[in-house]
Order: sequence, then structure tokens, then C-alpha cells
Amino acid sequence: MTQIPQNSPEIERWMKLIRADGVGPVAFARLLKFYGSVDAALGASAGGLARIEGIGPKTAERIVSTRDRFDTRAELERAEKLGVWIVHMADPRYPPLLKQIYDPPPVLYVKGTLSRQDNLAIAVVGSRRASIYGTEQASRLSHLLAASGFTVVSGLARGIDTAAHHGALAAEGRTIAVQGCGLANVFPPENARLFDLVSHSGACISELPLSYEPLSENFPPRNRIIAGLSLGTIVVEAGLRSGALITAKTALESNREVMAVPGKVDSPLGKGPNQLIKQGAKLIESVEDVMEALGYVGEQLKEHTTQAAMQAAAKTEAPLFETAPLTLKGHEKNVYDSLGAEPLHTDQVIDRTDLPAGTVNATLMSLRLKGLIRQLPGNLFKRR
Repeated sequence: MTQIPQNSPEIERWMKLIRADGVGPVAFARLLKFYGSVDAALGASAGGLARIEGIGPKTAERIVSTRDRFDTRAELERAEKLGVWIVHMADPRYPPLLKQIYDPPPVLYVKGTLSRQDNLAIAVVGSRRASIYGTEQASRLSHLLAASGFTVVSGLARGIDTAAHHGALAAEGRTIAVQGCGLANVFPPENARLFDLVSHSGACISELPLSYEPLSENFPPRNRIIAGLSLGTIVVEAGLRSGALITAKTALESNREVMAVPGKVDSPLGKGPNQLIKQGAKLIESVEDVMEALGYVGEQLKEHTTQAAMQAAAKTEAPLFETAPLTLKGHEKNVYDSLGAEPLHTDQVIDRTDLPAGTVNATLMSLRLKGLIRQLPGNLFKRR
């Protein structure tokens, strides 16, 4: 079993305070600012707590009577068994982007790893009832983003979220799943395998205690974490009352970029992203559009990605493809070289490459996800 990062010595005290009745992220921040430390806040009297803005006498009494109720020792023991570690907001390992939002979670449960690379994160979110078009676009963009050095953040939900995580994993990149329940649960249950894959290629995180169930009231607060971890949020298919639009709204409130993949005009799922575009969200068709939307950060990353591709090409004496600064792996170059401007059937690609049918089909899918080729009706493929 992989050794999990060590919890900081003061994590129990942070957990006690945030689990007291009447203490949410905003109240926690006010307590910390007023008293200067978690220990001082835990030791404060009800009268002292009542002087803080937004708390008052009744809430102060609830805090005092419940601040020792949460069994932190049992929670930490269970976390260790589950391979989960817990980080608080003053810990240097806490995601710096998330710390900048109005109401950052004081405590985060993490299964997996947090990395410096996650400072270059993009959220990809959308409808649980996604169409084939939507899931293809979410997978394609997430694959390209992960291959370009971004961490893909989403919510592990059905539909667009699931496609986004799979796209990033297919590129062997990092991805983070933010759950609306405790990490002892997986929601939806059919994503248990995906949960494991994400935790090994990034992290599954939650602000909720391990045993918390996936209740509906947990998901709007979860959405602010998705947006808060990311430089920008891309919406791929969403109804006008979708949770994805809540994520976009919280991204905007946190001064982060809001982007959208244009939806089909005759689909209810196209109304959300199309409305965002009308309101000024950046229209996204490629990873280059994302980098452009990010301004200076995107320019720096684009330059770094291009230089890395040039260095790789110099080492392998392989030509650079003008369509994308991506390294082709395995059989990808062979299959890509077999294609041209005129469409070819899968059987023709198999004949030209002399590769097994299964290998050709898998490689064509990979090239599609990277945005290098297009699939046409009748199982035909061509270069973009």
C-alpha cells in the first residue's frame, strides 16, 4: 500500500472547530481572524464568540456546546485505513488557488496527491444527462488539456464529469475529482473504479467528513471547490438550471475565467453554454482557445509546451505536426501517417499499417481525443 502523506500535528484542532455547530467556512475565517489561532478560538467563551460579526449569542452557545463533540481520533484512524490524508488551510500543501476564494474549506480530505502542477488546473463540468456530442467534447478537451500540462478538475458525476476524468486519464495526465460526499463513499456508485483511477493519477477530495452521504445540499458547496481549484471553468452541455452554471457563477465570483463549448442550438443541453457565450464567456473549440482565454498564464504555458515538443522532436528526429504540439506515442505516428486529407475506412488503415484491428481502433480513438483526426459517418477517418 502506498504511504499516505502525514497529517500536520494541529489537524485535530482544525477538525474540531469546523465540525462545531454554527461554524462554516465563513464563520471559521472570522473566528481565526478575530482570535489569531484555532487554539484560541476553541478556548473562547460564549460571550467572547458572540462579539464576532455574524455569530451572536445563540450561535456562540451552540459552538461552545458542540466543539468537542466530533470524534477526531476515530476520524483520523478511519482516514488512515482508507488511505486518506487531511490538510488544513494553513498547511503549505493546501492548494493555493483554492485559498483565494471567498469561503475556502478550512479542512480538505485527500485521497491521492496534491502537486505543484495542480496550480495549472482547468475545470471541465456539465450535465449528468450528457449527449454523445457532449461526452466526446469533454473527453477530447480534457485529453488535450492533460497532454498540454493542465490538471483537469471535475466532480466525478455521471455524464460530462465522468468523460472529463476519462479523457485526462487517457492522456496519462493529472485529474482531480471533488466529491459532494465523504471519501468513504463514492457517488455515483458505478464510478468506484474511476474513483480509484483518479486517486492514483491525481486526487479525490472532499471538505466533508468521511461518512457523509451524497445529499443534494452538499453539491452546490462542492461546486465552489471545483471552480476554486481552477484557473478557469469550461462548461460542456448544461441546462439553464444546471449545477454546472452554478460552478461557472462561482468561478466568475472568484475572478476566474469562464469558458464554454458551444452547444447544439436545438438541444436543451446547449442552452446553458450558449447563454454563457452570449454573456461573454470564451467560446472553446481547442486547447489553444483555453490558453488564449488565460492570457499571460496561457501564453507562458503555450511557449513551454511548444519548446518541449521541439526538444522531443530534436531527440527523435521526428517531424513536428502543425496541428498540435503533442508527442505521438506507440502506434500513433504510424496510423497518423497513413491518413491524409481524403477519408479512409478503418479497414484501409489496417491494410496500410499492417496493425491488428484492435490496435488500429484504439489508436484512432486516441488520435481523435488529441484532436489530430476527424471521424466521419461510415467509420471513415481523415486528418484535421
